[in-house]
This record gives sequence, C-alpha cells and structure tokens, in this order.
Amino acid sequence: MRNRARRARGPEIVEEPVGGGLARLVPDPQRAESWELLIDGAPQSHVDMADPTRLVFEYQRRLGHMADLAAPPGQPLAVLHLGGGALSIARYVAVTRPRSTQQVAEPDTRLTDLIRRELPLPHGARVRVRAGDARDVLGRIRDGWADLVITDVFDEARTPAHVTSGEFLDEVRRVLRPGGTYAANVTDGPPFRHLRGQVATVRSRFTDVVLTAETPVLNGRRYGNGVLWAADRPLPLVELGHRCAADPAPARLLVGRDLADFAAGTPPVTDATALPSPPPPLGTFEV
Repeated sequence: MRNRARRARGPEIVEEPVGGGLARLVPDPQRAESWELLIDGAPQSHVDMADPTRLVFEYQRRLGHMADLAAPPGQPLAVLHLGGGALSIARYVAVTRPRSTQQVAEPDTRLTDLIRRELPLPHGARVRVRAGDARDVLGRIRDGWADLVITDVFDEARTPAHVTSGEFLDEVRRVLRPGGTYAANVTDGPPFRHLRGQVATVRSRFTDVVLTAETPVLNGRRYGNGVLWAADRPLPLVELGHRCAADPAPARLLVGRDLADFAAGTPPVTDATALPSPPPPLGTFEV
C-alpha cells in the first residue's frame, strides 16, 4: 500500500513496495524538485525535476560525460539503458540531445509505475521502458540499433552474473552501430576481483577501453564505483579526463598499460564462470 510520510515542512517522502523491496522517494531539503530513490535503504538514483542535467551521484556524472562525448554536441542518439531506476541518465540524454530515441530495460514494473507517476519524464522525451530482464531485452534489440549501450543493473545492490560475461558483451556489440560505445557501472571493493574481471572481459571484446574511478577506490582504500567506457575506435580520453577531474569528487582514468596492469592475470568472465558482484560492506549506505 502506498504511504506518504508527513514532514513538518516541504514535500513528503513517498514510500511504496515495489518488486525489489521498499522504494522511498526522499525530497532533497536543500533543493526543490530534487528527489533521491532508495530501495530497501540502498541509494538507486537521484533526479532533479527542475534541471535533469544536474547529476548528483558521481558515477552518474561520469556516465553523463560519456553520453556527452559519444557524438558531436546536440546530435540525437539511440541509447539502450540496461537498468532503469529513476531514469536519471535517460532524462539527461533527452534534455541534452533532443530527438534522441531511448529504450530502457527494467523488470520491476511496479517501480516503473511509481517513477512515471511521481517523477514524470521531461516533455517530449522519447523514452520507451520495456518490462523485462536486461539480457532478455538486449536479445530483442535489432542489430546495429544503438549508438550507446549503458549497463547499470542491480538486484539487491549486486550486479547479476548474467550481465557480466563475454557472451553478454557479444550481444552488446551486436546491437551497437559501427562507432558506437558501451558504458558500464561496476561496484566493488578491495581486492577488486569483480572489477578486475570486468576490465579483462571488456578489454577482450573492445579495442579501446577506459576505467574511471575516484582515487580512494583505485588505491584500494574503499568500496565504490568504477565506470567503464569502451569502443572499437579511439575514445576522447583527454576531454573525458578533464571533465572527470573537474567533478566535485574527482575521478582518475586508467587506460592502456595501466589498465592492463590493473587486470593482469585475471581471465575474462564467461557465462560458465560469471558470478554476481560482491555485496556492499555493512554500513555502506548508512548516513
């Protein structure tokens, strides 16, 4: 049953059970029309309804940079989002690249209904949310449809095994147009077995690959997000580096030999060997 928790002033918290647990839309007390989506206490998305180009989560900022640099400014893109949440990046692309065509794979129909009702998409956004598992939806996309594929899939704060393998990336490559790019949000902590495996797997399928992450994460001091970007063409790494360095929480880039050394000795993941990403450490999401 839907429940709105009353606050002394300002917007109300929205709570509603969805397929993945208890969803909470929490208003930002510092900024009107901004909301954070949590599911069972784990942060999933942040949406600024007044300014969809404002990406608060650092990993989403990096995904936004990659969408910005995937093609010349303003050029519409065909984007496939594997994982929906509150559709933060789909909103961003709809505003920064009008006339873009986007598809989103999101199996949790109750979550989609909640987001459509409480946080409607910008006017004119051409976004189709397809109810289904990410890999199943990917398999139904026609060859060469996408300019950009983004994987940001989580089930109980873990990435499912079946979207981490080389066979999964073969399907991604099938739906990418020539010159298209692939981006993925990967969460892990030291000793980074999962992240190293994802680097090795993406490098086995694409010729140009970069990993972006905050320095404490790359130095093995804490759990966090690594965002991979890959293509079969040279990526604009100088511009990406400038943007990541200028973010509120600056991120570093690992490319070339440094990236190869990071994944050294780690074999690519296959469907037969794939495992979910590790659960976040206890207390990760506590304020």
